[in-house]
Amino acid sequence: MNFCKSMGYNYSAVKIAVIGLGYVGLPLARLFSTKYQTVGFDLNVERVNTLMSGHDSTLEVSDELLQTALKNGFVCSSVLDDIHDCNVYIIAVPTPVDDNNRPLLIPLIKASETVGKVISSGDIVIYESTVYPGVTEEECLPVVEKVSGLKFNVDFFAGYSPERINPGDKEHTVEKIKKVTSGSTPEVAEIVDNLYNSVLINGTHKASSIRVAEASKIIENSQRDVNIAFMNELAKIFNAMGIDTNEVIDAAASKWNFIKLKPGLVGGHCISVDPYYLIQKAQVYGVLPRIMSAARRLNDGMGNYIANQVIKLMNKKGILVKDANILILGITFKENCPDIRNTKVVDIYATLHEYSSNITVYDSWADQEKVEREYNIRILSSGLENLQNSFDAVILSVAHDEFKELPIQKFLKNNGVIYDVKGVLEKALVDGRL
Repeated sequence: MNFCKSMGYNYSAVKIAVIGLGYVGLPLARLFSTKYQTVGFDLNVERVNTLMSGHDSTLEVSDELLQTALKNGFVCSSVLDDIHDCNVYIIAVPTPVDDNNRPLLIPLIKASETVGKVISSGDIVIYESTVYPGVTEEECLPVVEKVSGLKFNVDFFAGYSPERINPGDKEHTVEKIKKVTSGSTPEVAEIVDNLYNSVLINGTHKASSIRVAEASKIIENSQRDVNIAFMNELAKIFNAMGIDTNEVIDAAASKWNFIKLKPGLVGGHCISVDPYYLIQKAQVYGVLPRIMSAARRLNDGMGNYIANQVIKLMNKKGILVKDANILILGITFKENCPDIRNTKVVDIYATLHEYSSNITVYDSWADQEKVEREYNIRILSSGLENLQNSFDAVILSVAHDEFKELPIQKFLKNNGVIYDVKGVLEKALVDGRL
């Protein structure tokens, strides 16, 4: 293919492979399939089979959209040969941290090895996974070179376009997101930008380099982490003072330039993870990111703080915490979404479990088997109506729509405690809120 000018690139011959069919990869692959021949690749055979049957268990792509895409030629596969004849490879795999919050690049390296086995001369590999600046060119592309035997920026080329998927968000869907794009050469940057522009409604922002694009993504989530940490710190201060934090925020938000955010649990695969990538890399350059590090510590401790607030309220009412019956409503990391990745509700559970084993967690959105496998917690996903008058304390931890109109007080024994983590219940009904 001719990379001298992007106008010389044969877009009609594009065949795309999306590596990783999770919350990011599947919606992206489905979208590209509306314009280009597209294959979704994932090593999880069960996941592939479910998708090929026309259902997405993450609920990011509706059955109707998925089934239409499959009828129109979209294919999901775990067979390497099925992506051998593709010429654009998009990698959308997780970038987690280990138990010590150090970046775990193993999924990214493995995906790069996969691409290295099938990439051909003239092909482009595009990374979407969130990383610190330099990962694509310093860690990933050398792997593709080694496995393929091809030379980067001579035989094959690269781009980076960070994902901006918001799980459970049915308004800011993938086709409506404005995407940052970049390429390993100016000509490739133009090709990558054109590819994304061809399927996106709101266009793109073409960054000057892959490193700039990488950095832009990681500060998006780091900024939110710091802002939420500030609100969580305020909540601790105002709770100690006996002042309602939500009322304070509403009053402050009457000023035109106040940024209205709310305190809360910071979980999931992005905000609670991505800052660690930049924190670790910054220290290599001799910079200690104190604000980001403090924000991470504060946000990671909010589950324990909330549990202790509940215990305090129970003690004030004379409720014996030891062996108390407690109901936690919601375990996903956010509302109206089945995503349980890095949910901080488990921290509330863990702290309370030190005092009582009589804790019921209810969430109709979450997969029972996944929760038990990941966190060793057995949850209920149905039958909530049978639990009235059963609990000493009820904690609304996730603002699923079904919980907002729930007569929560009916689940309490006499003199029980209701704690509203999300601040969505009527204030008069609750004993405490964040």
